[in-house]
Amino acid sequence: MSPTIYAMVVAGAILFGMGTIAALIVLAIDARSTRRLRERLGLADEDRDGFEGAEHKQLLEGFARRGQSLERLVDKEGETPRLLAQAGWRGPETRLLFYALQGLVPIILGLIVVVGAFSGWPYFKGFNLYIAGFVAVALSFLLPRWVLRSAANSRRKRIKAEVPLFVHLLVLLYEAGLSTRLALASIVRDGRGVLPELGREFDSAVRQFDTGADTGEVLRQIGETLEVDDLSNILGVLRQVDRYGGEVREPLLDMMKLIEERRGLDLRERVNLISGRMTVVMVLFFFPALLVFVAGPAALSIARTLASVAGAK
Repeated sequence: MSPTIYAMVVAGAILFGMGTIAALIVLAIDARSTRRLRERLGLADEDRDGFEGAEHKQLLEGFARRGQSLERLVDKEGETPRLLAQAGWRGPETRLLFYALQGLVPIILGLIVVVGAFSGWPYFKGFNLYIAGFVAVALSFLLPRWVLRSAANSRRKRIKAEVPLFVHLLVLLYEAGLSTRLALASIVRDGRGVLPELGREFDSAVRQFDTGADTGEVLRQIGETLEVDDLSNILGVLRQVDRYGGEVREPLLDMMKLIEERRGLDLRERVNLISGRMTVVMVLFFFPALLVFVAGPAALSIARTLASVAGAK
């Protein structure tokens, strides 16, 4: 077979994988819209936390079960639920889509390796075939978790950026005479536009408060789940005030000063790193041009003088 046919076969396999992923995303969006429609009509949402209950979800359910099987092999300490919560993927549709992708990635990579091996592509011959199989197996386990960790870290950074405004809003609400539960409910109800990520987190907390859950326990779970140091410190202050009582404004302002000092140190560290990188850039690119500009005329004069002396001899 010619190299053109090899490239066409591999490209077809890649396009098939991409098309399958796109179909999964469309099915997940359709499932979400269907669930919302059922809720508006007052119908029961079957198997809200599971993968069964809708005919058009059968394909997603199969891939999701395979994804969960792979997760049991890789995740022995229960890291995936925590990462899903940190990424904000708590809904059944997002969980279903993640596990389906986790089950689909090995199939796509395995299909590429098999097609490359049977098509006789030079990169899938001999020892290279074993290397390709090992890489496919490794990526099957690691790629979904890399994507999940990236999404979780990105959302944690956004939550960390919202903490200062969250503290100022809390101080204002406490000065207005609201309790911890009422302050968090007000932030969820009125502050969703300025605190989108924290608003989503405390929305579930407010629902737990309404069902009679302990305030300190709910705040502790949020801090341990998100693993954002600044937010955990603030929630620790709220837990102590809710349990023992006392003034809350001064502890929050003191904690805010500590957070600002810490962020100032982080900014200085980033500036120092950027300065070091810019020094390398200047040495590599700006200094040679400056040297040519400054020393170039002198070097030309010396060369002409030496040439004239050599010609006179």
